[in-house]
Amino acid sequence: MNDKARTRERNRAAVQEVALRLFAEQGYEATTVAQIAREAGVSHMTFFRCFPSKEAVVLDDDYDPMLEELIRSRPVTEEPVERIHRATMTGLGQVYEHARETLLRRTELLLSIPGLRARIGENLASARTAFERGLTPEGEEPGVETRAVAAACAAALSTAVIAWSETGGEADLPDLIDRVFHALRGLPAPEPLSPEVRP
Repeated sequence: MNDKARTRERNRAAVQEVALRLFAEQGYEATTVAQIAREAGVSHMTFFRCFPSKEAVVLDDDYDPMLEELIRSRPVTEEPVERIHRATMTGLGQVYEHARETLLRRTELLLSIPGLRARIGENLASARTAFERGLTPEGEEPGVETRAVAAACAAALSTAVIAWSETGGEADLPDLIDRVFHALRGLPAPEPLSPEVRP
């Protein structure tokens, strides 16, 4: 990653952190882009280089490209749902510890703001596309079976994240995700993950 990319990542993280704090303190609708930019210490233009809109601060993340690559790196001998399951648990292990509160606040906003809730379908579609691409050899188009598996896995993942949010983060997200993928794979419900084996 070059200096320009690192600067953009720092700005993006600062903008999102400030925005989520302001949304919690004074409400989503009452918070303006200008206020977010000012408190994050960036210009109005820099805000829009990081996020195309205020809504994108809540909606956008870099998880789908990561999941696509993790799925692609799994052995092709694994069943498609297993590949997505294992890749998702690996990806969660990479982000959950340091991004847990951000993910929780973003999900709570997504579910509580009508204008954002109406766009949950976009997040599902984005995850589904990432899963399709990860399962499909490069240069090929996903078949109907792959599209069906990807759609089911995206819905299961969304179900787990929403259920976690509904508990206010009291439930354990890795356990919920593990449970929904076990259900999709027709496996018995797993034992809760211990800290030693948590992703």
